[in-house]
Amino acid sequence: MNISRTTHPKIIAIANQKGGVGKTTTTINLGAALAKQGCRTLLIDLDPQGNASTGLGIDPSDRALTTYDLLSGEAGPAEIAQPTNVENLVIIPATTDLSSADMNLISNEKRSFMLHDAIRQPDIDKLDLDYILIDCPPSLNILTVNAMIASHSVIVPLQSEFFALEGLSQLMLTVREVRQSANPALRIEGVVLTMYDKRNNLSQQVEDDARSNLGDMVFQTVIPRNVRLSEAPSFALSAIDYDPTSKGSLAYLDLAKELIKRTTHSDRKAS
Repeated sequence: MNISRTTHPKIIAIANQKGGVGKTTTTINLGAALAKQGCRTLLIDLDPQGNASTGLGIDPSDRALTTYDLLSGEAGPAEIAQPTNVENLVIIPATTDLSSADMNLISNEKRSFMLHDAIRQPDIDKLDLDYILIDCPPSLNILTVNAMIASHSVIVPLQSEFFALEGLSQLMLTVREVRQSANPALRIEGVVLTMYDKRNNLSQQVEDDARSNLGDMVFQTVIPRNVRLSEAPSFALSAIDYDPTSKGSLAYLDLAKELIKRTTHSDRKAS
């Protein structure tokens, strides 16, 4: 594959090998919130369940070209990306075909770099992007490794529950291994606390533990447990479009602003 450009957009993997932590909810709503801030954003659905695609209204019958075609080199990102019902937000959808990618990629000597190369094709310039968010599967498999090698940084959704920090250690280890072997510049963009209930002592204890152990790595914004966040995908909408005044929507808008500030600051430091 001919790589002739350095990507302009900030590429962020949203990953946690533990399921049910709000990973896809964060990808959808952070993407929508960035789009509402005027940032052209591409969401890459790298989870074979395709929940991010469904949650943004992409019907399975409309997924003729998917992330699988992107990884296999059958089509370029601009050709595959579809508009969503959110202005400034486009998506490369996924289907269950992606679940066979592990087996099909094993024979490819560049199997860990396929997403990296695919989103650095000149074709992607047509999308004029500010951010690329990658919704990873809930496991540390070849797809997640592809996402980490392709990305500048990782956002980790962390559910405010007992044992949350223990599960984080394996992910941190994977990030370190990817940094040592394939992507030295990869960093943790931040940890975002999800499903937070301020009335619950456990949520407060998890937050205290996370901030004392991880410091500034934890986003100031916390995502509350909020029924609107749960309801929105069944209407094929982000929560921000389903109920823009809900606590969940407002939290993701704050998270987007915090992320923009962080990434702008890191870009200034890098230059």
